[in-house]
Amino acid sequence: MSSELSHHLPPTHTRRPRGPTLPAHRLPDLPGRVAIPAQSRGAPGTPSPLERFNTAPAQDAERALLACLHSLRWALRITGHRPYPDLAALLAAADEATYDLSAKELAEALAAETLPALPEDTYSAAHTALDAAHAAYEKKFGHAFVLCLDGVPEAEHLDRILDSIRSRLANDPDEERVVAADELRRLARARLTDTLG
Repeated sequence: MSSELSHHLPPTHTRRPRGPTLPAHRLPDLPGRVAIPAQSRGAPGTPSPLERFNTAPAQDAERALLACLHSLRWALRITGHRPYPDLAALLAAADEATYDLSAKELAEALAAETLPALPEDTYSAAHTALDAAHAAYEKKFGHAFVLCLDGVPEAEHLDRILDSIRSRLANDPDEERVVAADELRRLARARLTDTLG
């Protein structure tokens, strides 16, 4: 609005500044609130974990990636496509690289996985049941059972693991390879998010 027109507004109207308005104070951290990159940074001038990953020597980046999913080809591919503009781009690249794993590379990654840990106060009968279910799974499929428990309350881990092992024992090896590959992809995403998010 031009300054000439503003003189003709009735006195009950006030001019608002153009553009978005921002609160004068910081909003409280609420569950489900999405952090924008500036909010997740440390002190001004301190690089974010993703920025450090993008600029790290290739060997350091590969080592960090291998802790998320044990596949050298996967780690080399993700490292080779740096820098990533944001975590979403990195996760998309990780997903694509996971989908492209060969059967041999998938077997290699599965061999490096271990059964999800149970809380220390879990009673021994639960450990026995889990050990028996896992042994049956390994005997049938030849690799460790993998399951992403991201977002599952810790109190539900044991039940979720046992239910998943029992239901997946009904799969044939080809079906289970697809399910296990997707669980590995989800695990890698969760680990990358924890490490670099």
